[in-house]
Amino acid sequence: MTQRRFETAPGEQAQVDWGQMTVSLGGAPAKVHVLVMTLGYSRRGYAEGFLHERMPNLLGAHENAFAHFGGRCETLLYDRMRTVVLGTTADADGARRPRFNTTFEAFARHWGFIPRLCQAYRAQTKGKVESGVKYVKRNFAPGRAFSDLEDFNAQLFAWQGEIADVRIHGTTHQRPIDRFPEEARALVPTAGQASFLQATVRERVVAGDWLISVESNRYSVPFGLIGKTVRVVREGASWVVRYRGLVVAEHPVLAGRGQLSVRPEHGPGAAARNARKRYAEPGEAERRTDTGREVEVRDLAVYEQLLGTELEVA
Repeated sequence: MTQRRFETAPGEQAQVDWGQMTVSLGGAPAKVHVLVMTLGYSRRGYAEGFLHERMPNLLGAHENAFAHFGGRCETLLYDRMRTVVLGTTADADGARRPRFNTTFEAFARHWGFIPRLCQAYRAQTKGKVESGVKYVKRNFAPGRAFSDLEDFNAQLFAWQGEIADVRIHGTTHQRPIDRFPEEARALVPTAGQASFLQATVRERVVAGDWLISVESNRYSVPFGLIGKTVRVVREGASWVVRYRGLVVAEHPVLAGRGQLSVRPEHGPGAAARNARKRYAEPGEAERRTDTGREVEVRDLAVYEQLLGTELEVA
């Protein structure tokens, strides 16, 4: 039976999915997860590689894709990935509807697009992005080696502009870059809108070890705030922590999971050290809190040793 491909108008829909490939990173085999967003009309795509498919990477790739295209489509179509949908729930009339992940749902509201799910057992509803994923895996990856993930994405970005955008597409028989101007005029502009990841305020209660957890990593705050609720916002490449509106800590965003960033001046012995510097020359406090200062990052074992030493001295 011949299937008719579903076509969409310019700016109407984009399709999003993950693909996995094993490549050489730094001379060793590694699995890279690539998020691909394909515009339905022009077939122009955006792809970005990550080491996992967790929520921050999913949302970050969306925002990077919006910036790349200069806007977003009215609807985005997804397979049933768990970071997007958690299952179904029944309406009052008994009909089943998707139960979206609350963080993802808030992200969609923030950017104003409508998320839709592929119909089960109907692969043609997501054929454009599946073709895009296969194309990346078959055309970009073979024969390449990468020093690290940053190099992988640099080569991937160049490949998209030099090869993927200018090929003759097998379905439209046109180059995606030639069809894109018509689609670009129909996209909803996104320039100037705040990033969802940076606009989101996270509230955290400071634990007894004067640490807060953000996206599976831990960061120190002043010892005196144990038990207090602080507000955390991402600003650029840093987490900024505020208490009652005042900035009390700032840390570079750590990559991965289970990492630790500790500033010694936040510890139990900091009060005595600060008292000795009360009459320091003007401007010293500003220099100590300058956002460009180097932040020491220690693993948990070193931090526990530091905490024990501080408690003995205090």
